[in-house]
Amino acid sequence: MRDFSTSTYQRKKVAANRVKVQRKPLNLKKYLRPLAKIALAVSGTAMACALLFLAYRAISSATFFRLRNIEVSNTKRLTREQILSIADVETGRDLAHMNLKRIGEQLIQNPWIESVRIRRYFPDRLSIAVTEREPLAVVNMGYLYYLDNKGNVFKVLNQGDKLDFPVVTGFSEEDLSSDPNGTREALINTCELLKILREKGAFILADVSEIHYDKGYGFTLFTTSGSLPVKIGSGDFDAKVVRFARIYRELMAQQPTLRYIDLDYNDKIVIKKS
Repeated sequence: MRDFSTSTYQRKKVAANRVKVQRKPLNLKKYLRPLAKIALAVSGTAMACALLFLAYRAISSATFFRLRNIEVSNTKRLTREQILSIADVETGRDLAHMNLKRIGEQLIQNPWIESVRIRRYFPDRLSIAVTEREPLAVVNMGYLYYLDNKGNVFKVLNQGDKLDFPVVTGFSEEDLSSDPNGTREALINTCELLKILREKGAFILADVSEIHYDKGYGFTLFTTSGSLPVKIGSGDFDAKVVRFARIYRELMAQQPTLRYIDLDYNDKIVIKKS
């Protein structure tokens, strides 16, 4: 038996049989057809969006609600024409696109206007309701200002503004910036005193030419006739004015002999004679 382990014979490797594979040609239509559908869908969507955008632009630029009627509330200080000029409003504009907030902000910048309410009523009407400030007195702060009935210093007096109001002194522009809360409270008290003087009997607001405020004391009134000082202090104005009104006419008959009158007591009136 032949021993192959010691044989010098070497077997040759036989190369594996190569099978030639026949490749089929690539069918591009199979892949391009879905892409074409996708592209067609995208272009169709884009065209639809473009048409919708153009339609929106056309509709939004069209004026369906033309402003024809403007209602303005009755006012004492400002005329209808002035209000419309400040608001920059006129007929013929597009009611739907009017910025009511901006119109209100323009109106409220006028010192006479305390509040404003604006409403639109489709198809063609706009309503402007204005509440004006009512001057109660003139405050002398170096410049003359109107004081309204809520204690607001709101307008510098100009040529032509009425001066037939009581004059309030003792306040300054510096007080408004350095002590706004204290000054605001004092001005509100001034309004309270003025309202009481307007309402109470024989001693009426027409008898007062000046109301002076001292921060450490309170208020002193000066009469129209003779500038007689009437010290009233702070607080409890109603009781003090009512008590004084009972003897006011009698005291005015003695005015040439009077130096001042002090009402700043709970139950009495102090009269200082010259």
